[in-house]
Amino acid sequence: MLWKRTRRLRSQGPNDPDRAAQSAHFDLNDMLTTIDKDPYLAVVDAERQILSVFDDLRFDRSDADIMAGPMRSHIALRLDPFGFRQVSGHVIENTAQDIRMIIPKFRALGESPFDAVRYAPRRPQDFHILTPTQAACQVIDTYPLEEAQDRILALIQKHPINIYRILDFMDRSDRHMAFRPVLGHLKFVQRTAIRSEPLCRRRALR
Repeated sequence: MLWKRTRRLRSQGPNDPDRAAQSAHFDLNDMLTTIDKDPYLAVVDAERQILSVFDDLRFDRSDADIMAGPMRSHIALRLDPFGFRQVSGHVIENTAQDIRMIIPKFRALGESPFDAVRYAPRRPQDFHILTPTQAACQVIDTYPLEEAQDRILALIQKHPINIYRILDFMDRSDRHMAFRPVLGHLKFVQRTAIRSEPLCRRRALR
């Protein structure tokens, strides 16, 4: 059904009734609220426009940190009612509102999750759609220690992260060195979360 709706929207011009109605009824706060209610999606940082898509419950440090096809399809499907359509493998766009959702391209197996957005430029009105691990790294690099910890604690209750991979790619900057001791606590909280409701029943998107 999604591809049929996408074909119809592509064929419409900017003045067509359906597209005009979408523009008139678009509400960014409503969209973000709807996204955050989805168990597989999360608004990690509304101010800095970062969204997350659920990856898995358990990780190995060698796991590739990529946005898999089912993850992309799920976010595209949830954004469709708000006038967004997938224009490429890495961009979901609402042309009426001039907003793009940018999914960073997978570059290399050994790429740091801290660098996910470095090669995915966006405009001020655009959003980044990240894996939970990539989103956590952005939080670590953005906020003071205590606030970063609180934000990631909230994230892992819904979207577990690859703590081992984060540890492996931390550099020796003051910010990363200060955050290292927090990872042990995050590991304990995440282990408890994935054994409890509602996470214990959640499965990766297929």
